[in-house]
Amino acid sequence: MTRYATVLIFSFLSFTSQLAHADVVDDALGNIQRAINDAYNGNDSSRDDEDDRRYDDDRRHRDEDRRRYEDRQRQLKDRRRQLDERQRQLDEDRRQLEDDARRLEQEY
Repeated sequence: MTRYATVLIFSFLSFTSQLAHADVVDDALGNIQRAINDAYNGNDSSRDDEDDRRYDDDRRHRDEDRRRYEDRQRQLKDRRRQLDERQRQLDEDRRQLEDDARRLEQEY
């Protein structure tokens, strides 16, 4: 009977230790999977956020550069138009001056 009780106790302890060991292993694997998922998803989302921010900053800088370029182009066109108008007025003044000079010579 003592042998039977000893075998029974030994079997019970062995079985419960295996179950406890399986629970520990299962918990460890679950924790590892969660850590991997968190690390993978967490880094990806933060990397995606960082990439999005970087992309937005780059796009904003490109937009600002493009606006500056277009503003500068507009300024140059305005300046060119002003110079063309001024040149036209100078040409007109020169023609009028030449006409006045011809009339003056014809009178004398």
